Amino acid sequence: MNMEPDTVTPLKNTLRAWLDHLIAERRLSLHTVQAYTFDLENFFLFLEELGLSSLAELDEQNLFLYLAWLRGRKNAGRTLSRHISSLRGFFAFAVDEGILAENPCFFLENPKLPQTLPSVLSREEMAKILSLPDCQEKSGFRDRCMLELLYAAGLRVSELCAMKALDVDMQRGLVRIFGKGSKDRLVPLHPLALRILEEYLRNWRNLFSPQTDALFINRSVNQLTRQYTWKLVKKYALEPGLARNISPHTFRHPFLTPLPFGGPVLTVAELLLA
Repeated sequence: MNMEPDTVTPLKNTLRAWLDHLIAERRLSLHTVQAYTFDLENFFLFLEELGLSSLAELDEQNLFLYLAWLRGRKNAGRTLSRHISSLRGFFAFAVDEGILAENPCFFLENPKLPQTLPSVLSREEMAKILSLPDCQEKSGFRDRCMLELLYAAGLRVSELCAMKALDVDMQRGLVRIFGKGSKDRLVPLHPLALRILEEYLRNWRNLFSPQTDALFINRSVNQLTRQYTWKLVKKYALEPGLARNISPHTFRHPFLTPLPFGGPVLTVAELLLA
């Protein structure tokens, strides 16, 4: 492969420039940028083992060896696909910046992934999970409200954690969500789901002595983290003895499933009041 020599821009400098581009211009989330950083740093370690120090020395054979190296470390198909995506983005940036003449990832193909159906909770399972938080205690009512929003608004965990109290429009029955790429959207809530959120804001949130504008707060008066929310969902999912693997994304599946009238089949509030 014919490539211009990369004698001015070391690998780490190119990586740093690309990450700055992802944050400043592409406006990707910090979590996504950290994943790309991890992937590329692993790739650079592999290049060091090969004795390569510049992008100009790379060719397709090096990349095929890298993928074989990843497979030898028992990486699953989805992990390999993510690494390839990271490499494609990085080398496309290097070409755009004139550091490389061609993208060496051009011939790389993503591994075929098994087609699996998403795990969807039944109405009975969802009702059981949502009945578990102790709504007579502040953390319990907060947890109940969070689980309700994951289901009734089809939120991602990161979106739920980032919500502010001012993002809720009670009069119009809407919540403003800031999603991927700093794009925001308005999500309507069923009146019964909105009633739970309204009660949380009126009667429970202030009991946490909030020192932040975050909607959901922990006992240390800080904004909840993605890790905490994952643990919270796992905690309540294990209580009913459900055998299937349940994650926060499981709550989104009914909301994302196309229906004639849109949105989830029923809100959790409807399930519990049925």
